[in-house]
Amino acid sequence: MSETRDPIFDMTGGLPQLLEIMRRLRDPQAGCPWDIEQDFATIAPYTIEEAYEVADAIEREAWGELKGELGDLLLQTVYHAQMADEAGLFDFHAVADAVAQKMIHRHPHVFGEESRDKTPEQQTADWETIKAAERAARAKGGVLDDVALNLPGLTRAVKLQRRAARVGFDWPATDQVLAKIAEESAELVEARDELSAEEVFEEMGDLLFVMANLARHMGVEPEDALRAANAKFTRRFRAIEAELAARGKSPAESDLAEMDAIWDAAKAAEKASAKTSTGAAAKTK
Repeated sequence: MSETRDPIFDMTGGLPQLLEIMRRLRDPQAGCPWDIEQDFATIAPYTIEEAYEVADAIEREAWGELKGELGDLLLQTVYHAQMADEAGLFDFHAVADAVAQKMIHRHPHVFGEESRDKTPEQQTADWETIKAAERAARAKGGVLDDVALNLPGLTRAVKLQRRAARVGFDWPATDQVLAKIAEESAELVEARDELSAEEVFEEMGDLLFVMANLARHMGVEPEDALRAANAKFTRRFRAIEAELAARGKSPAESDLAEMDAIWDAAKAAEKASAKTSTGAAAKTK
């Protein structure tokens, strides 16, 4: 007796097939038990993770992986839209329509009668003005009301600070921010020496918040800067491991002085390599 072919395999692919796959996975009678029991809250962490994996593939210039990572992120949107459809809230088509209308509304210089003769800075300012009007229309009265809670801490700090700066609550120059960093650093030392663990926690948060503010004033995205520092630390520590292995040791069999010397050598080698690369690039121009 031959098995009946599942019609899902005869679909033409693309978004219609993906939407049908998700509908089938969530089917209460014939779907996947794991998928059936999920809800918005349980899927949200996967959504965040997939967004980071897209960013990671881009940062590594892993273009062969990017298609798959974007597909995984698209699946998250499809998943949430299916659950919303089941709850009678909205469906995927409403999601797509909403973002399409938003893009039209926020680009009057492309889809309307406004001039395209604007600098990127002016376009950014206009974008923020339009978003502010949209928030007002949604009765979001507070300046900080719709800054997403689940953003990475440094990213959210910068967004909160940018919102406050729009209404004049901001230091005019980096000197004041640097002075505040010195103040918060002193308070952290005091908390370490004299206060409770909870107060140390609070002071550390204050210092990180001001560091994010300094990054904003200097035109640096703190999450990007921290990722770059993480990558640099990883690269140099691996150089320590490699050198110690060549000496027949592991890091646990070494000490700080030896590892610090290898670190400094790796740092010097990186700087020399970067200088050579810069010089070579200049000669080719």
